[in-house]
Amino acid sequence: MKKPVVFAAAFAATLLATPVLADDFPSAISVSGEATISAAPDLAQIDAGVANDAKSAKEASDANNAAMGKVLQALKGAGLAEKDYQTSRLSLQPQYGASRTSSATPVTGFRASNRVTVKIRDVTKVASIIDTLVGAGANDIGNISFEVTQASKLLDDARAQAVVDARRKAEIYAKATGVTLGAPLSVSEGGGGLVPLFKGRMAVAPMAAGGAAVAPGEETLSVTVSVSWAIKAKEQ
Repeated sequence: MKKPVVFAAAFAATLLATPVLADDFPSAISVSGEATISAAPDLAQIDAGVANDAKSAKEASDANNAAMGKVLQALKGAGLAEKDYQTSRLSLQPQYGASRTSSATPVTGFRASNRVTVKIRDVTKVASIIDTLVGAGANDIGNISFEVTQASKLLDDARAQAVVDARRKAEIYAKATGVTLGAPLSVSEGGGGLVPLFKGRMAVAPMAAGGAAVAPGEETLSVTVSVSWAIKAKEQ
């Protein structure tokens, strides 16, 4: 009867077959399995802002506050909860012009800007919310992102599939080398577990007519597991 041997199979499917003594440590086959799952996003996030120029800092600031007030009122009127939008950036900066008589750059005015981050929990309403923002006076919209909020639950099925994939590979190696699989010795999840392979993110340009064109697409989530099985020689 042949002595058990140790096999290590990496994700790249490289097989190492090195005979060892049975007294050294339990013989095993170690492989990695993976699985992916696709899901439609259920949360969207948009950055929107207003910018105003004026001769004085106060005039720019007052105009910007009024403009953002209209945007926030529009979001409330569209049915968004107040917890789903918040100010993300405020800015008041001088604007400089060129001087023909000296090297100094004179201040010609001021620009005030205010940005708000909006969460949309019904992705079918993304286009209409963008139109609402534009209609309320938002003149800087972009960086829309889509997310699957229940990624961990969705990955539970993928975890089971990854273990099945790992066993399939281990069976191939066991058959090719004349041994059989025993009980699993260890299972570990790698690769971050909940890292999406794709996250929909793009700049949004409101269309002049017909509203904004938005495509949420799908997210593909991946999980990788490493599993070690004890092995034993086939009965003759």
